[in-house]
Amino acid sequence: MSLSLPVPAWLRPTPDSEAAENIRKGHNPWIDAVHLLWSIWIFFGPLMDDKGFTLKWAVITGVTYPIFTLLYALCIVRPQRSVLRYAWCIALLGYITLTFDGGTGGCYAIYACVMLRAGVCGWRRYLLNLVAMCVLFAVVASVDRMPWQVIAYLIAMVAVITTVVNVGINASKKNAALKLSQDEVRRLAATAERERIGRDLHDLLGHTLSLITLKLELSRKLFDRDPDTARRELEEAESVARHALAEVRAAVTGIRATDLAAELASARLLLESSAVRLDYGQLPSSLPVDVERGLALVIREAVTNIHRHAGATEANVRFDFTAEKLDMQICDNGRGGQSAEGNGINGMRERIKALGGTFSIDSPPKRGTRLNISVPLGARQRWAQQASSPAHDEPTDLARGAA
Repeated sequence: MSLSLPVPAWLRPTPDSEAAENIRKGHNPWIDAVHLLWSIWIFFGPLMDDKGFTLKWAVITGVTYPIFTLLYALCIVRPQRSVLRYAWCIALLGYITLTFDGGTGGCYAIYACVMLRAGVCGWRRYLLNLVAMCVLFAVVASVDRMPWQVIAYLIAMVAVITTVVNVGINASKKNAALKLSQDEVRRLAATAERERIGRDLHDLLGHTLSLITLKLELSRKLFDRDPDTARRELEEAESVARHALAEVRAAVTGIRATDLAAELASARLLLESSAVRLDYGQLPSSLPVDVERGLALVIREAVTNIHRHAGATEANVRFDFTAEKLDMQICDNGRGGQSAEGNGINGMRERIKALGGTFSIDSPPKRGTRLNISVPLGARQRWAQQASSPAHDEPTDLARGAA
């Protein structure tokens, strides 16, 4: 049985409210209620007064604070275009309360100025309303004989708080826009890759399978009348199938291969989300497929470690390549002190070793981490490596002859 109390319809978040925006971001819809903690100063005000907690203060606070809390909630759950109206209601509540209690009324007036930013309006309209609220507060407070030093202090506090709030909101919007752009880049890249795979498979298999089907149909029709011709058609169909198999394997190798430039671009997007600047130099061209794939996966693992564990602000990837070998260095200015090698480091070491290269790590405490990688590119080394690796994919000539 649920113990939660039903929420009135007029207090439920509208689709264009601040609470609904929090829900879309994955937050609790009432997360903005934490800012009500600042109103605790209303209850500490009497401690700074010689009179202390009086019956008058208790009545004023008991009457106005629930109204203030309700108006604050309406600023969160009602449409953002109507927040301006509720903010002015809070301001009027503060002006009225100033007559009876300067501290409580001043606190309400500050909240009204801050809540203006939760509404949807242009900068000009926002600033005009903010200035109007401050001017009216100064006038009412002066009429109620509040010291000008206190008035100046409260207006200065409004300026500081609203500046901090505006900076935070703008930073949040920029982060949200950056995340959307990153998601869009990944989505477009995935869509382009799917389209490329679809085109490649259609071009490779469409004509070939049609040709094999025709030859098999022809051999079936000629099987009884002309066995020799039927056998020849079957042999040609087998040859076409073997050729198509080789093309499919080549295409799959290209699909599995990770482009170095694309991996570095993805790495830059990932690190930007954690405020790490990634710089990389000139990329090598015309690398063997297995080398490019291996280096790209090493970069992916290294960048993931920087993003999660390094605590860095800058990272860079450098390449130094000749006809015989390629040297790659990945470094950051993070905390360093990498003593034990986990699965990620071991995986990178094994990938480079499989390419016939060398892998070393230099990670002094508080001086960042540097990965040094060297991979042979010379024809002799590549030929020796390929000759020493077992060929599981392609059938041998002897097997083909036996077939």
